[in-house]
Amino acid sequence: MSAIGLGAMPMSLAGRPARDQAIETIRTAVERGVTLIDTADAYSADDSDFGHNEELIAEALKGVTGVLVATKGGHTRTPSGGWAVNGRPEYLKAACEGSLRRLGVDAIDLYQFHRPDPEVPTAESVGALAELLDEGKIRLAGVSNFNPAQIREANEVLGGRLASVQNQFSPAFRSSDPELELCAELDIAFLPWSPLGGIASAADLGSRFAAFAEVGAAHGVSPQRVCLAWMLAKAPQVVPIPGASRPASITDSAAAAELELSAEELRRLDG
Repeated sequence: MSAIGLGAMPMSLAGRPARDQAIETIRTAVERGVTLIDTADAYSADDSDFGHNEELIAEALKGVTGVLVATKGGHTRTPSGGWAVNGRPEYLKAACEGSLRRLGVDAIDLYQFHRPDPEVPTAESVGALAELLDEGKIRLAGVSNFNPAQIREANEVLGGRLASVQNQFSPAFRSSDPELELCAELDIAFLPWSPLGGIASAADLGSRFAAFAEVGAAHGVSPQRVCLAWMLAKAPQVVPIPGASRPASITDSAAAAELELSAEELRRLDG
């Protein structure tokens, strides 16, 4: 995978960009060297266009090779645009089949259980991923929004085959530090979602966290680029997946892989 991935969710929620712009954003990401694109079947405006994001990515990547597409199952949408969870094994298996169809592939590169279901034991939900691995429906298995104990349990259920953990992590949300450290210990990819603070807050990162703006000014780059470089410096297993809906946004984010920060700058940002 590339050091920086593309979070495709903003291209499918309510208020999403025009389809042509979204497809251009995905293709620009690939042109800039991004080889990981993150999606989910639930990335849609509501339940009426469930799977919108997967179909969009399949269209944008038609004829493109060398890109790892990560998708997720276990989240559902409601008619009012709300969110719900379903971690039943039979649901996850059916959801995987739907993702295979929408993505137009024989096997999903990375399939992640989107969010724990309090009504279903973790081992049962993750067990469905183990079966999908054994059946060749998915090449890699991951989990999302898991705490350290759940990560260890998932890895055990998968027989040591847990490939990724996708949790929220940003300057404003650092409580996933234990999960990041555990992934570094176990050599599991850690994919921070909303690494710039989320759709509504990403543009204000520099004004909310002055250190990122100051370091960015010293390098002549955006605070957002500094943020991603700061994350990359935490561990080799960290692969941020900033969301984007414009080519300019993912172009700036992808360049974070080339930004080197000094030890003193990293200490300032950590503080």
